[in-house]
Amino acid sequence: MLAARALAGLADRVVVIERDVLPDGPAPRKGLPQARHAHMLWSGGVRAVEELLPGVTDALRAAGARRTPVTTDMVVMGARGWFRRWPESHHVILAGRDLLDATIRAQVLADDRIELLSGVEVLGLEGDAGAVTGVRVRARETLTPTAAAAPNAGPSGGSRTATNSTAGPGLGPGPDPDPAPESDSATGAGANAGAGEGAGTGTGAATGASAGTGTGAGTGTGAGAAPGVDAGVGPSPDSGAGAGAAPGAEWVVSGGLVVDATGRGSRAGRWLEEFGLPAVERREVDAGLAYASRLYRAPEQARSGYPVVNVQPDPRENVPGRAGFLLPIEDGHWIVTLNGTRGGEPSTADDDFVRFAREELRHPVIGELLEQAEPVSGVSYTRATVNRRHFYERMPAWPENFVVVGDALAAYNPLYGHGLAVAAQSAVILRDVVRRQGWAAAGLSRRAQKAVARPVSTAWDLAVGQDVFCEGATEHGPTLRDRMVAAYVGRLLLTATGNGRIARRVTDVTSLERGPAVLLTPSVLLAAAVGPLRPALTGPPLTGDELKRAGLD
Repeated sequence: MLAARALAGLADRVVVIERDVLPDGPAPRKGLPQARHAHMLWSGGVRAVEELLPGVTDALRAAGARRTPVTTDMVVMGARGWFRRWPESHHVILAGRDLLDATIRAQVLADDRIELLSGVEVLGLEGDAGAVTGVRVRARETLTPTAAAAPNAGPSGGSRTATNSTAGPGLGPGPDPDPAPESDSATGAGANAGAGEGAGTGTGAATGASAGTGTGAGTGTGAGAAPGVDAGVGPSPDSGAGAGAAPGAEWVVSGGLVVDATGRGSRAGRWLEEFGLPAVERREVDAGLAYASRLYRAPEQARSGYPVVNVQPDPRENVPGRAGFLLPIEDGHWIVTLNGTRGGEPSTADDDFVRFAREELRHPVIGELLEQAEPVSGVSYTRATVNRRHFYERMPAWPENFVVVGDALAAYNPLYGHGLAVAAQSAVILRDVVRRQGWAAAGLSRRAQKAVARPVSTAWDLAVGQDVFCEGATEHGPTLRDRMVAAYVGRLLLTATGNGRIARRVTDVTSLERGPAVLLTPSVLLAAAVGPLRPALTGPPLTGDELKRAGLD
């Protein structure tokens, strides 16, 4: 959806093709199973979303989302001890994933230039190794005559249009190391005369993006048309598909730029190999993390204004890593996620959830808080936490009219909460590259592919720099570089427990507002050598009022 918005300013028409039939509001859907786990949007991502959708933060807060200052409203036990609650440096938006998606989706689809076609999946790419020309799609639901870009809707007579579609690999339900994550919307945009350098010169564009955030299942693809050229949104003459087509009807959607932003289930690498292109370089780091999440009703006095509570593992301990975090979200609820690496996984049993939080984490504070709260859901469980990156920007050859972004490009251990922010930043970068280069520029796709790798690299290094030390995460274990970087980061985190300036530099990076280079300036290096300026805290920095409101006084 954010990618649709990113291209809408450069096109007359954008069509979002979505594998799921989307709900009208914040409600569960089959293609978004991870919505049952905790999510946060770091301020680097918030800025990107606001750039695309001005006022969206206010809309989220009006719907119940919380804006939480970092580190002021955070009670965090890191590997080197408890962090102090320093004055606000950055912030996060906290809300259930369904609310995040629904709010952003509503704002995007309120744009008259953006249309939605849902219940359609992508079967593959059209084109060859030189250029992608569109996608093959299949209806999963009966299409209505008014659906955008429905088969046999007829050509648009030269209007600048585009269509897009998402389709998961069709994997079965249940936890899977590489499942089809949530189904994504896909968007397309035709060239708009006068929009950006070289705009209006010929080809359209399309992009996939999840409803709201860009991480999800299936493959988002799209099609655009040059001014004066049939947009190609109808079926091939022999497809037999039309408005009201039954499930199973297939047709081809032609396109000028196809963007896959659809998550862990993406088939982009396989499809490119079918064109004769070499296999993409890929790296995986699997910490073996298992996630268990549960929704709670907070104690009445703690239903607003309560801090985030997070207990992290210490990688120096020769035990499986176990962690937990409690996020206050809308409607007076706490979403609580517990996790553990190989040998330290939480149970799937409802009646073991509080025990794990109280007895298995390095501090029992989360378990103690949950004993005062009311569970309102069962435990949701997943093992789909592997870090996986495709280095498409390093491919020796790359087709025109195709870009891969979001989780389809790099998926991270969700423990670090960066997937949403990176997806939003990628949408902004895609918009800027297309605007700067122009729709008809030769090599546009290759430039865009390299550009969207920038925010990916920062989030990837943050996740892998920790997970590579987990038993069995990689075939050969951490490299010398990994160990050197981890030693320095460990020193920084120790310093940040008692130095507010260094805590801010660290959150500059974790919030994705600045790059890792800020951690290598002379003043930061000197501070790391000196260490913390204030003594270590001996317990969680909850105030007396917060303890009382949670029933822990």
